Amino acid sequence: MLKENCINHFGTQAALAKMLKISSPAISVWGSVIPEKQAFRLQMITGGVLTYDQAHYQKDQAAESEGAA
Repeated sequence: MLKENCINHFGTQAALAKMLKISSPAISVWGSVIPEKQAFRLQMITGGVLTYDQAHYQKDQAAESEGAA
């Protein structure tokens, strides 16, 4: 799930943070793909309007595996 899409859905980064019950600065440190746990939460909160895309996270895991090798 992309951070930009989430912010656009809720209107502001502050509104997204409030929905997730986290601080706005916490969102600032996310990359372009939001943490997987938060993606699942947002899918549930939005009733599937925002959807978890496993492909975003498989790429990250593949890169981590290559870095460990």
